[in-house]
Amino acid sequence: MIAFALAVFLLIISPGPGVLSLAGVGAAFGWRQGLSYLVGLFFGTNLVCFAVISGLATVMLADPTIRTVLLVASAAYLGSLAFRIAFSGSKIAFIHVPKPGFVAGLTLQLINPKAYAVNTTLFSGFAFYPESLVIETALKLLIANFIWILLHLLWLYAGVKVNRLELPYRTQKNINFFMATCLLVVVMLSIWSMITRIT
Repeated sequence: MIAFALAVFLLIISPGPGVLSLAGVGAAFGWRQGLSYLVGLFFGTNLVCFAVISGLATVMLADPTIRTVLLVASAAYLGSLAFRIAFSGSKIAFIHVPKPGFVAGLTLQLINPKAYAVNTTLFSGFAFYPESLVIETALKLLIANFIWILLHLLWLYAGVKVNRLELPYRTQKNINFFMATCLLVVVMLSIWSMITRIT
């Protein structure tokens, strides 16, 4: 159980589309909008968990076409989000730029390749309660969700804190560009990973 909890911690705290976009939304749009986005990510993550547990994700992701469609959709969404974060560095932009919320967070997790990979790793391995698969799965869901919520709140807090420091416009703009660049790097790594798998 401890090994599972440690794996959850390490897999979630590592930068991926969810946490990077959450910190970016917090920095660009503030706490309230960030919480709405976080709730969407949470529901999306749990839908992915249930898809993995039920075996639906395995059936879907066995098809290279579906994997490619998910990757393209994820890359397009993250590219769009990166663009919005990069160019929301002023108070005026907060009003004029569409704000990512619940639906955006939910959608991201449903098309996020890392979410499927992480949950497949966590729920197909780390057996610690061989007497009952149902109890083990329930415990895994509780542990994973507890750690997930804590770490995502921390990422959101970091993003919001940057916003509340009332940094000069140029510094805030540079931070938003950095967050956007990190998201684009995640997109490029996902595409590279897919290409190397095919070749």
